[in-house]
Amino acid sequence: MIEEDKNKILKFYPGLMPQEEKAELKRQKKLFTIGIPREISFQENRIALVPDAVGMLCQNGHSVIIENDAGKSARFYNNEYSDAGAIITYSPQEIYKNSDIVIKVAPPTLEEIEMMKPGITLLSVMNMMSQNVEYFKKLSLKKLTAIAYELIKDRSGIFPVKRAMSEIAGNTSILIAAEYLSHNEYGKGYMLGGFSGITPSEIVIIGAGTVAEYAARAAMGLGAMVKIFDNNLYKLRSIQEKLNTRIFTSIIQPRVLLKSLKTADVVIGALHSNESRTPCVITEDMVAQMKKGSVIIDVCIDQGGCVETSRITTHSNPVFQVYGVTHYCVPNIASRVPCTASYALSNFLAPILMKFADEGGINESISTDPWLRNGVYLYNGILTSKIVADYFKLPYQDINLLIMNSF
Repeated sequence: MIEEDKNKILKFYPGLMPQEEKAELKRQKKLFTIGIPREISFQENRIALVPDAVGMLCQNGHSVIIENDAGKSARFYNNEYSDAGAIITYSPQEIYKNSDIVIKVAPPTLEEIEMMKPGITLLSVMNMMSQNVEYFKKLSLKKLTAIAYELIKDRSGIFPVKRAMSEIAGNTSILIAAEYLSHNEYGKGYMLGGFSGITPSEIVIIGAGTVAEYAARAAMGLGAMVKIFDNNLYKLRSIQEKLNTRIFTSIIQPRVLLKSLKTADVVIGALHSNESRTPCVITEDMVAQMKKGSVIIDVCIDQGGCVETSRITTHSNPVFQVYGVTHYCVPNIASRVPCTASYALSNFLAPILMKFADEGGINESISTDPWLRNGVYLYNGILTSKIVADYFKLPYQDINLLIMNSF
């Protein structure tokens, strides 16, 4: 009886019949030619992919073309790349004309854009504030898909490249401060940190973001006393929790800040602004009242700096003194430790390139990954970044609509 009822049900509902399992269609792996030109931007010492990452890509069937001595400033040499399977070329034109993907650190110059083959994919920093309308128009004419490292998010919603470079900048800023605080000419001959029987160094950090967190960790690890100022109470609470200790924190109030500056041995400017310029919170008069031989590291100088007496310096001539206070105002601190910074970039970028291949292409990856899609500011030559469009008064289109129409 049960069998008869079962047959009646299947007669009227044939969809209930057991079906063969359908195998998932595997996407065809796509192989790319990846080009790595030598960085020509001023004092950019990093390289986007280290030899180990290049070796992994080559072992997976990709071709990598790298310009002669592209990694030399980061202490990676031609023989390491050739041993990993890369092709070394002396011609940047060969890279730009023969690559499917061009990967670099600094944004390309107008001359480099001119050399690019139409329709390629560009991975680099965008650095919008240093660009002009001509830059985006030239890229658009080449029908490029351009992805900015600093705009790519991860699944937790943070910007991993920005965070990695900020961690490096925070740690390195304390090492730089230690170097100049002990310097015979620019410092006081002091050891940064603490020592039994001696008052510990006082470090004042302006800002409570990632740079501040890692600068504080490094300073506290050396035994220094740290004070952090920020106008965001949430950030101040958050940094206390991350450091897992009760340190001095304060809203940026001029009188309280000045009191701390007068006794500070080191000041780290680590404010970040979502606008075009960092607010200037340390005035020239405040600097004049600081101790002679103290050190200011203005990490946010690339956004104008938070110290009135700051001005941009370079890695070859990094410091100057005002009122006897040493100022270090190099905008690209991560490039001071290019080997470490290159590894940090490479560890992030190599998996993205592998993802492009495994998912059958760059468009396929962009369509399935909203976090990667956040980094796309040009899609097949069409501007897709509202921020860029608003700033430069350019037309743009929603990338989500473009992707829907392309499949």
